[in-house]
Amino acid sequence: MQEPAITPEVIGNHGLKPDEYDQILEIIGREPTFTELGIFSAMWNEHCSYKSSKKWLRGLPTSGPQVICGPGENAGIVDIGDGDAVVFKMESHNHPSYIEPYQGAATGVGGILRDVFTMGARPIASMNSLSFGEPSHHKTRQLVNGVVEGVGGYGNCFGVPCVGGEVRFDPAYNGNCLVNAFAAGLAKTDAIFYSAASGVGMPVVYLGAKTGRDGVGGATMASAEFDDTIEEKRPTVQVGDPFTEKRLMEATLELMQTGAVISIQDMGAAGLTCSAVEMGDKGGLGVKLNLEDVPQREENMTAYEMMLSESQERMLMVLKPELEAEAKAVFEKWDLDFAIVGETIAEDRFLILHNGEVKADLPLSKLSSSAPEYDRPWVETPPAEELTDVPNIDPIDGLKALISSPNYAGKQWVYEQYDTTVMGDTTRRPGLGGGMVRVHGSNKKLAFTSDVTPRYVKANPFEGGKQAVAEAYRNLTAVGAKPLATTDNLNFGNPEKPEIMGQFVCALKGIGEAVSALDMPIVSGNVSLYNETDGQGILPTPTIGAVGLVAADEEPILGEARDGHVLLLVGETIGHLGQSALLHEVFNRTDGDAPAVDLAAEKRNGEFIRANRELIKACTDLSDGGLILAAFEMAETAGVGVQLDVADTPTLFGEDQARYLVACNFDQAEALMSAAAQAGVPLSSVGRFTGDSVKIGSSEAPLDELSEIFRSSFAAAVA
Repeated sequence: MQEPAITPEVIGNHGLKPDEYDQILEIIGREPTFTELGIFSAMWNEHCSYKSSKKWLRGLPTSGPQVICGPGENAGIVDIGDGDAVVFKMESHNHPSYIEPYQGAATGVGGILRDVFTMGARPIASMNSLSFGEPSHHKTRQLVNGVVEGVGGYGNCFGVPCVGGEVRFDPAYNGNCLVNAFAAGLAKTDAIFYSAASGVGMPVVYLGAKTGRDGVGGATMASAEFDDTIEEKRPTVQVGDPFTEKRLMEATLELMQTGAVISIQDMGAAGLTCSAVEMGDKGGLGVKLNLEDVPQREENMTAYEMMLSESQERMLMVLKPELEAEAKAVFEKWDLDFAIVGETIAEDRFLILHNGEVKADLPLSKLSSSAPEYDRPWVETPPAEELTDVPNIDPIDGLKALISSPNYAGKQWVYEQYDTTVMGDTTRRPGLGGGMVRVHGSNKKLAFTSDVTPRYVKANPFEGGKQAVAEAYRNLTAVGAKPLATTDNLNFGNPEKPEIMGQFVCALKGIGEAVSALDMPIVSGNVSLYNETDGQGILPTPTIGAVGLVAADEEPILGEARDGHVLLLVGETIGHLGQSALLHEVFNRTDGDAPAVDLAAEKRNGEFIRANRELIKACTDLSDGGLILAAFEMAETAGVGVQLDVADTPTLFGEDQARYLVACNFDQAEALMSAAAQAGVPLSSVGRFTGDSVKIGSSEAPLDELSEIFRSSFAAAVA
């Protein structure tokens, strides 16, 4: 078959700039073949090469005594004691989910699960962070329904519990939704598998499902803005099969027990190309592939299509040759393809043969480590305008406005479509704050959360970046878990715009400062840029996924408030209303600065909560919506009324940071006040749980009436 001619238009369609193409010519000393152009396009796009972000990612704190493996592998690994490790990562599937919501979201879940079990870990928990346009937009309802069905459809069939996440709406996501998927798994510290190939002449083995034409060019599509040609990109979206993935996981974990695996890599973005190049590059080896040996589900596939296909449920492995028969038997037992498709070679070459014909012969190291790296120009976000007067509002009216918004209404409609208890170790389901699962066969528990407040990041990227980490720290602390480490999913617009690059740089600086101060190093992550449609960018959304540990000799904080409990507020309240939920939902305003984050106060107050867990019956952190929303959610969950002693708008709705709301008995409240005084922690009594209404000053409403609004508003907006 005649390969297409390489024209400036073809080069542009591959997401390569003219100067990048010139760099390719310089590296190989000739014009590339069409397959070689595709390979360079796949490896040098933003999604795979991080060419706009590498410079800044290097500055993130990624190490600590608890860290076994930081960024650079399929997922990060953290030691949780007793020879156990938690393996976790978060990744985006934004562009595919906007084009084809069900499959885009489903394959996002599938990809992140493969990242975890490729390391030798059995997945035990998942989360997702979803951002959609305004509910009235003509595409929003279709996107929400398709994405939620896709997340549930894949995760439920695969059999991993969804224990947490977040859903938000804003007009900035009208043309580009965000679907960030998180997965965590358990492994033994002496049985972790990495992707660096080793040994010359070792067989390169293809595992899993067959290769088709779905997803060809997916990574390049994910690295470009959207415009009115969006429908033409539909074939670049992958198609998932969770039952095949379940078999692939079981086969992979069984194979790892045989000792046959030298290195293993998930076939994700850029498929066979990226997995082979990364394995070779990390091991300082070349790779030779014979494409006629690749299992194919479609006829007459070209070398270009096979190298760039992103068909799902596939892995690449370097195998000990003497254990080939044993390894093959495992995959045949699970009815999956097992094919030797090449070998490692000593030369720095990526040699691709198809029916004896050379389709690509490239210096392998230049494809990965020598990808372009840009120091993009950036400008700081100008200081936020000062907040003008915010009118006082009747507290119950303000609360009703918040809980009737799909942003702050209960998300039962979403998480009730997910299996939250499969595997039988879920200790806390979604909808109550941080999720939690028991480490099977032990008394240890792992807690999970996903957090970011995009409007804070837009107003003040540095403080907004800090706040995302601080809120994750508080959500873990509120369930009694010690925060261990984080993964990030950095969603931004076009980095070629200095103001967008400035958001990225300053948010990363804030994130770096916070994870360092709170001992939560970044161990894995993902960058998703070019989230724009027709030049309109999303809100900057650097999502933080975090993991915490409740040790075997500790009790988590999982109780509920009850009638007679005192309500205590931990932390200092100034009444910060800039960028608040009240301002946004009630007054349709986005002025003022993001709240300042005092990291020393965050750490001090968090340590106080964890140290005094035996005095605390129920706990939640304060974030969006401030004191009034947190108190209502505690009351609504427990089915008991609440009476607050404060009634002014800034105190009720302010979003000051480093704060928690605690419910406890009167005698425990006295003990906590004494302990807080000794620790220098601000603590005050703000009310009590009693009756069957929400009462604030002279304003009152039945809890049942408010609960109905809270539980029905989300589905009414989008179902």
